[in-house]
Formats: sequence, structure tokens, C-alpha cells
Amino acid sequence: MRARRVLALGASAALCVVPSASAAFTLTSTAAPSFSLGLNGANQTASYTVPLTIDNSAIGVSLTGWNAAITSTQFSGRGRTLATSSSTMIAVAFSCASTCVTNPANSITYPFALPAGSGPPAAVKFFNAASSTGIGTFTVTPTIRVAVPANAYAASYSTTLTLTLAAGP
Repeated sequence: MRARRVLALGASAALCVVPSASAAFTLTSTAAPSFSLGLNGANQTASYTVPLTIDNSAIGVSLTGWNAAITSTQFSGRGRTLATSSSTMIAVAFSCASTCVTNPANSITYPFALPAGSGPPAAVKFFNAASSTGIGTFTVTPTIRVAVPANAYAASYSTTLTLTLAAGP
């Protein structure tokens, strides 16, 4: 009987949310992202979500719009890494969590490569709200796809996702 090889990927211990300058304008994580994948000797992809809450409910805090940006470190585990190009942001869903005045008018196009590397590299916008939109508290859920090569080693890999929220679309 052949042992099942499992690649466990996650950011559960390493999700970094950078607070905004205003206490009334916030980005928070609502759960730690993670997933696992049974390795089978073929190239595979797996997806995970990053559940977030963006609160711009104090009308006037950011009538200029806002944007959320993301970057990550390279997936690594047991001395092994996945390619820096392994992660792709494929979609972002949103819904009103409470007290929504206007839904965000998002102009970001998907899919796009999620930057990864040591450092981490410069962040990219993954969701935004045009001027005078996105007023309220929203659940924002990015979906990230990870390409896992056929020759990946079975291990627990991790990455650090850094998310920021800023005024302006």
C-alpha cells in the first residue's frame, strides 16, 4: 500500500493585516486561510479564501474611495519552496455585512499574479471602491489559486500574506 503524500499550505499563523490610519476605517481578518492537497505526481491547483471585513461605515471617513492591497512571501516548508509565481488572485466576492450606504464600485480585473518573494515584494491592489462608494461594513473574500508542480515535496508550507487598506481608489 502506497502512503499518501500530502502538501498542506496555509497562512494560518502568518496573516498580517496592517491597520489604517483611522480607527473608523478598518480592515480585519475574520478567519485564517489554509488548505491541503493530496499529491499525485501531476501538476495541480488548489484554492483558498481570505475572509475579511472592511469597515468604512463612518460616512465621510473615506468618500474619496478606498483600496485594499496584498502581497505575500514565498510558500516554504521543510527547506523547500514553491515558485514565486505560484499564486494567482482569481476573484474577490463582497457583500454587505452591516450598515451599507453604497456598495463598492470595484475596478480591479481578475485574474492577476499575486506577488511573492522575500521581503515581501511591493503590494498590489486586489479590491477597491471608487469615490463615494464602499460606504458601510463589507465582507470581502478574495480567492487565491496556488499552482503546485508535480515534483512538489510533501510538507506543510506557509506564507505570510500582508494586507493593507488605504484611502483612494
